Amino acid sequence: MNSLEGLRADSSQFTLRGEPFHILGGSIHYFRVPRPYWKDRLLKMKACGLNTLTTYVPWNLHEPEKGAFNFQDHLDLRAYVSLAAEIGFWVILRPGPYICAEWDLGGLPSWLLQDKGMQLRTTYPGFVNAVNLYFDKLVSVVQPLMFESGGPIIALQLENEYGSYAKDDEYMPFLKNCLQSRGVNELLLTSDNWEGLSYRSIEGVLKTLNLQRLSFGAIQHLACMQPKKPLMVMEYWAGWFDVWGEGHHVFHAEDMLGVVSEILERGVSINLYMFHGGTNFGFMNGAMDFGTYKPQVTSYDYDAPLSEAGDYTTKYEVLRDLFSAEPLPEVPSPQERRAYEPVFTQQYLSLWDSVQFTDKPCRSERPINMENLPVNNNNGQSYGYTLYETAISSGGALNSGNNIRDRALVFLDRQYVGCLDCKTHEIMLPEAEGKRTLAVLVENCGRVNYGKALNNQRKGIVGDVVLNHTPLRGFNIFCLDLKPSFIQRLSSSGQWKTNFQSLPVPGFFQATLVVDGPPKDTFIKLPDWGKGVVFVNGQNLGRYWFIGPQHFLYLPGPLLRSGENQIIVFEEEKVDGKILFSENPDYGKTIDVYKLPFCSLL
Repeated sequence: MNSLEGLRADSSQFTLRGEPFHILGGSIHYFRVPRPYWKDRLLKMKACGLNTLTTYVPWNLHEPEKGAFNFQDHLDLRAYVSLAAEIGFWVILRPGPYICAEWDLGGLPSWLLQDKGMQLRTTYPGFVNAVNLYFDKLVSVVQPLMFESGGPIIALQLENEYGSYAKDDEYMPFLKNCLQSRGVNELLLTSDNWEGLSYRSIEGVLKTLNLQRLSFGAIQHLACMQPKKPLMVMEYWAGWFDVWGEGHHVFHAEDMLGVVSEILERGVSINLYMFHGGTNFGFMNGAMDFGTYKPQVTSYDYDAPLSEAGDYTTKYEVLRDLFSAEPLPEVPSPQERRAYEPVFTQQYLSLWDSVQFTDKPCRSERPINMENLPVNNNNGQSYGYTLYETAISSGGALNSGNNIRDRALVFLDRQYVGCLDCKTHEIMLPEAEGKRTLAVLVENCGRVNYGKALNNQRKGIVGDVVLNHTPLRGFNIFCLDLKPSFIQRLSSSGQWKTNFQSLPVPGFFQATLVVDGPPKDTFIKLPDWGKGVVFVNGQNLGRYWFIGPQHFLYLPGPLLRSGENQIIVFEEEKVDGKILFSENPDYGKTIDVYKLPFCSLL
């Protein structure tokens, strides 16, 4: 890709290398796709007729601890962008620092919240300093991939939908300077939904639009705001995401096609968000909170043209027909899948027996939120569960004061007594003689990724919990972030039990899947279990929950090996003992996005 003149927005049409250029883009996030499948997904997008890849860059994965950067293996951004170039894509990079993306804290690292005065997405000094150090590293990684260096990156997006947040007018100019002062000379963009489109323009930065339907006159509004500039829909929402306890959102192919066709007829550039959604592996899902907290599910299928497992859909077929004005590459063969035979749990370890494998507990008079625990080299706890234990000498009303984030199972002398969450703030504890151990297992179900609540996303117990109006004191606090190192200690401990007369929950349950021949993709199903997390060969596949809509976990073939594979299920509530496999996912009951009012999506 030779270096003449890069992407320009100097007239009503984009130009690239001095020639008119119509962006036909698609979003695929490298961090939501197993690295062995990057090429498969990109080739499938190329065969659909698109010319540009867009991807976010998640700061919280690339700098999980302050100053400790990771751009290796499945986070090798340079390899991903280089692969896109080999396949023939231009690239629009969306480096944040905030990305939204239905991703925990919108991609911001949780250690930022250790500062009690932190103001995210502003020029607050603590945020600015962290952004500067991160961009020093990030720009050094992507600089050789810029168009002017002979690479495929033709544009970069500043932040994401800042017009809807808009707390600091100096912030976006600061980010523009962040990139340009580090030698980034490609076209800079912003993107906003209808709500944020009218926010002030940044000189030399092109506004783009995010939408799903054309009924608001948004494109005409953008044209009036930026006369004689090219128009682009940076996020054309090809589907929508799901939250626990509601339906699976679908957006029918014919509804999508009508809007995409009209956008193209108007000569507007477009990026399909998502072209392929992938998976929120581990604990990385985000959440919504517009008065009610709603965590998002593990699957990020998004009802996109390529399914979570990389399957072609009707949307893919109609888009390929629409984009086929010129001959297109051959469509790659679909991935093979396999429904393995059911396996049964053979060993278990109760939660209470597993805490010995955590780091040394923190002793504190008052409860400490996850992010401020003295763990992970003093970067705090980012994800997973935290166990708080204290002694009590009476029963009565236990009230969280809404200081539980986000969901807690409560135990008295290891016996379950109730659940506290954003809706249930009080439970009754039975009376008994003498001292008893009160244990509160708190799960971070996912930090909010969009909206005004970002600064209030500390997790665990974030204030006083009271028993009969008296605040609890004297805690032992255990960090259960369930990292690979912990799972490794657990699995090699020799402490596992095989006496299945009573199955303690919460607990860890181990099974073995034997794979004959080359491993294939499959879907894990746990129909008679309750709520928890699944680990395969030490890798965290994500959360499951019987309330749905998602009733499966995607298990990519590359995470398996021929022969024996270890499956560990952490189950909070209810154990069946049997783990099923299927060739097809079960997304649960559906909701037609097009029939919902726009405001209900946000």
